[in-house]
Amino acid sequence: MSSLPNLPQREAIRYLDGPLLVLAGAGSGKTRVITQKIAYLIEDCGFSPSNIAAITFTNKAAKEMQERVGRLLKAKPSCLTISTFHSLGVRILREEAKALGYKPRFSIFDANDSFGIISDFSGSADKATIRRLQSTISSWKNTRTSPDQALKIAGNESEKLAALAFASYSATLKAYQAVDFDDLISLPVELFEHHPEVLDKWQNRLRYLLVDEYQDTNACQYQMLKQLAGPRAAFTAVGDDDQAIYAWRGADIENLRGLPRDYPNLKLIKLEQNYRSTVRILKAANALISHNAKLFDKKLWSDLGHGDPITVTVCKDNEKEAESVVMKLQAHKFEQRSEFRDYAILYRGNFQARALEQQLRDQRIPYALSGGQSFFDKAEIKDITSYLRLLANSDDDPAFIRAVTTPKRGVGGATLEALGTYAGKRQLSLFAAAFEEGFAPCVQPRQLAPLLEFCAFINRLEYRAAREPVEQVMNDLLVAIGYEAWLHDEDDKRIAMLRWDNVQELVKWLTKKGEDDGKSLIELAQMIALINLLDKQEGDSRPDAVQLSTLHAAKGLEFRHVFMVGVEEGVLPHRESQAPDKIEEERRLMYVGITRAQRSLHISYCEKRKQGRELIPCEASRFIAEMGKDDLRFSGGKADSTPDKAGGAARLEAMKTMLASKSRFQ
Repeated sequence: MSSLPNLPQREAIRYLDGPLLVLAGAGSGKTRVITQKIAYLIEDCGFSPSNIAAITFTNKAAKEMQERVGRLLKAKPSCLTISTFHSLGVRILREEAKALGYKPRFSIFDANDSFGIISDFSGSADKATIRRLQSTISSWKNTRTSPDQALKIAGNESEKLAALAFASYSATLKAYQAVDFDDLISLPVELFEHHPEVLDKWQNRLRYLLVDEYQDTNACQYQMLKQLAGPRAAFTAVGDDDQAIYAWRGADIENLRGLPRDYPNLKLIKLEQNYRSTVRILKAANALISHNAKLFDKKLWSDLGHGDPITVTVCKDNEKEAESVVMKLQAHKFEQRSEFRDYAILYRGNFQARALEQQLRDQRIPYALSGGQSFFDKAEIKDITSYLRLLANSDDDPAFIRAVTTPKRGVGGATLEALGTYAGKRQLSLFAAAFEEGFAPCVQPRQLAPLLEFCAFINRLEYRAAREPVEQVMNDLLVAIGYEAWLHDEDDKRIAMLRWDNVQELVKWLTKKGEDDGKSLIELAQMIALINLLDKQEGDSRPDAVQLSTLHAAKGLEFRHVFMVGVEEGVLPHRESQAPDKIEEERRLMYVGITRAQRSLHISYCEKRKQGRELIPCEASRFIAEMGKDDLRFSGGKADSTPDKAGGAARLEAMKTMLASKSRFQ
């Protein structure tokens, strides 16, 4: 990107006469506008950093903004708010907990913690059913539907049961003095509605708002922003209706449409110059997205040159597709003298990654996987680390609840609810509250006994964890809680064995780490939360590896060369997204994939796709035709009526040379 902002960017940075919507196309420098506007507000307009909030959706985006603002400002501001929606929600709730009847150190439950509680109320052991219920409850929270309202609108028996589970789940969370991820937005909205003096305080504190990825906001986030902006409406919203791809998790593109309605004096500025991609790539992207109904009209353009044609390869099946992509990538890398980190392979669903991983491993090509599950995110690992977290910090309420209920130890929901209520009143952790004399009369003796037995077990384990070998204590813990047998009760034999293998891998890793670093299990337990945190953070520099990613996880990223695989009807667009509004979102997903590419784009699809033991016939995605044929070059399959034999021979020679000299470069 040029060193100076272009004219529309400059206008967006300096506009302060009212609410502003910056319609920022892919690669048009939206982060630059936000960060330079923060610097402009502080250094030219005299705003205090403490009165500015920039809100985005991911920790990675917030971190990048913080770094860029730090480089722009002469003095590093310590009280500037650059955070995700959820981090801002946590900050508001911690400060105002009392007004909502929470202790400031309330617990935050993740999806797995919530899953465990909901499964108790659902009356079902089927995981898919519980996940659907979890998703329904999340959707109700994001659309600000209360349990009572959910019960009123329930149209059938299944919806009624879901609404009852929602009511029980909400009551249990409150009793545990806990909130879930959705509450981090819905509770501040509720707080501001019922406590105008609190809203007034936050409106005066955050006097200018900058909101990134506005098209990804849900109804609750939109309401929270409206409340914080207040009648002053001093905000800049940056978004792109062509990149709205998160309706499945509650995002509502109508929030973009609602801005001109809610703010009649809204100023609109379009950023249409793309600093990322070649003309051919943008031409295809513009042609594709023109098939969607437009909220706002815009057309990306670039002065980065015409660029290479976009290749479309037709493959016999998905295994041949993976083989073809990896061979083409190797040949392209050799011809271009580029690095592995310059390449990304993008796909609609994680199921498509397996064949690609196999080919990359066979060719000894390093790769990194985005959107996959971290080892520490696996349910069985979280089960066992909940015990370790409790050894390290007995005030860790989510760890306490997970440990005492996984496997079940005779401590039921009613006991935990009573304990949570008592702990909330006394402002104590659940573990500490269990030992208080005042708690004993709150439950029956038969309920109290297993609870105290569990707490005594944790105390004994904590004593041993500080003094005895890691492996011995870990194995004794697993035997004492009967974890292996419990896994076999929960899942079929194959899955239970896989999960048990993961637990054994954790024990081996902890044992080795203890021996190598000379640490006891209690010291390792204190590291677990940090390890988990670091495991999820992306490094500052990308390793020299091909990036494998879902299209959703690739949003916001860019790569010199992109391969998009499985661009077929039924995959992209997905077979379950055939309704007009869903097709539009699938088309936006394809658009996001195309606009990740800087210099070259390679698309492939299969004539047949293996599903189980069957080969199912496939056809090219309608999106390929919608990109226009002028800049596409087809090869392979029935489409290959005039194969490029000369080009193929040259590539083969290049490959032979590369493979022959491989050992020299390694």
